Amino acid sequence: MADWQQKRFWTQVEIAQQELGYTVLLDGRLVKTPAKTLLALPTKALAEAVAAEWRAQVETVRPETMPYTRRANAALDKVTRQFQDVLNMLAAYGETDLLCYRAAQPAELNARQAEAWDPLLEWAGQTYGAILHSTSGVTYLAQAAESVLNLAAPMQRLSAFQLTAFHDLVTFPGSLVAALAVIEGHLKPEQAWELCRLDEIWQEEQWGIDEEAAAHAAPKKSDFLANDKDLAKFKMNNLMKTKILCLSRKKF
Repeated sequence: MADWQQKRFWTQVEIAQQELGYTVLLDGRLVKTPAKTLLALPTKALAEAVAAEWRAQVETVRPETMPYTRRANAALDKVTRQFQDVLNMLAAYGETDLLCYRAAQPAELNARQAEAWDPLLEWAGQTYGAILHSTSGVTYLAQAAESVLNLAAPMQRLSAFQLTAFHDLVTFPGSLVAALAVIEGHLKPEQAWELCRLDEIWQEEQWGIDEEAAAHAAPKKSDFLANDKDLAKFKMNNLMKTKILCLSRKKF
């Protein structure tokens, strides 16, 4: 049973607009989530992306090739029901952000991290009033509670679908600051991914590429870059309001 796979049974994939949102139909049958919730999507663009994934399946359904569908399932079955828990989990990354922890050795890597990451920490301070400090090594460095709260504030305005997409931006590289920079348009997703991989890139330069590690990282990179198109719209609207709110609380 462990090797069982859902076979493709449909010939036609369509989208339709209904009261709860945009839906995907397989030969006229509505797609549902694993928890049997109607797969109702907030935008036509996302529905088209999900429909394209179902069209692309050949003989069997391969979930690993369907990032938009997986994300939509997670938004409806998990994040909607545990929104505050997910938000709190992501907010905790502000306390231990990757960009705040630098290599103690070698000095060249430490300098490269400082050159790449210090401007992002400065950006977070200017944008959200979140002053974060950095350290060398892995010993825990406490950050100011106000800074952590200011970094979490933008997430309060996210929908369940947006928070689901944002989850991957934060957890894959381990940086709330880099994820916020992406949805603000300060960084492109590709830039954020490379900046957060400085340690791995350094190791590859010294010792060559680890093929097994590269194969493991590839699907994570793919999911990281497959952003929900709604995040761009959010960036231009609600996030800007939150930025103004944070700036108004800054203490100089």
